[in-house]
Amino acid sequence: MQQIKKIGERFWYQTPVSETDRPILGMVVGEKQTLMIDAGNSEAHANYFLEELKKREVQEPKLLALTHWHWDHIFGLSTLDVVSISSKETKREMEKLVHLGWSDRDLDERVREGTEIEFCATAIKKEFVDHREITIALPDITFEGNMEIDLGGVTCQLHQVGGDHAADSTVIYIKEEKILFLGDCFYPDIFSPKTNYTVNTTLTLLDKLETFDAEWFILSHGSAISKEEFMKEVAMLRTMASLTDECNGNHEYMTEKYINRVERELTEDEKELIQEFVNGMEIEKEMK
Repeated sequence: MQQIKKIGERFWYQTPVSETDRPILGMVVGEKQTLMIDAGNSEAHANYFLEELKKREVQEPKLLALTHWHWDHIFGLSTLDVVSISSKETKREMEKLVHLGWSDRDLDERVREGTEIEFCATAIKKEFVDHREITIALPDITFEGNMEIDLGGVTCQLHQVGGDHAADSTVIYIKEEKILFLGDCFYPDIFSPKTNYTVNTTLTLLDKLETFDAEWFILSHGSAISKEEFMKEVAMLRTMASLTDECNGNHEYMTEKYINRVERELTEDEKELIQEFVNGMEIEKEMK
């Protein structure tokens, strides 16, 4: 069951749904304008969010910012009467989707040829049960690097940060509320044959994210987490990146060193993270 939650005075968000891969949607309410963050994975997803906020007397958005090009963050854009904003890189990636078909047959064919993954194909089929009339609406305004939007009493800063999950990832920093909307940038690459993190990309991303003076961090397929929780995640990723580099991606050595460091058995999450960094190192070696 999706819920509508609020942080601070000006930020609302809708919780995610894992089965159909609905990510968190955000709304920043200024004195002059309202900005929606991400468009959802369908018209139904986007409209549900707007309807629930209307019940709470939140003004409708006139602007929308996209965090990256993946389907679950953009398919709802065609139903929204907004001025949409993305990085130039995000728009370029979205343009590649415009002429694709989305029938079961089309999705299955792309999975077979390796241009789509089973996880996304399955989620699209579950989200679009009654119809598959999907229109890719492209952003109206694009930027490179950074962009700032004054909504009246609250400022949204858009920053391109990249990451393994999506090279075009943009985060939205809600300055006065000290909220950083991360989108999917914190997640691994799930589109390669093996889910992976790479050392340099991860460390570069973390360096960028730690520059923001934020108290809350929004993970699109997770939840809103505190600064303390976020820093624990950052420390874990830095540790794994360091071990990967030190052990040259050797799974056995990394596991042994990490166990010696924490003096206990590994959790399932730690085992998974080690494997993802090992996968990243293997992919990079194969590309050389």
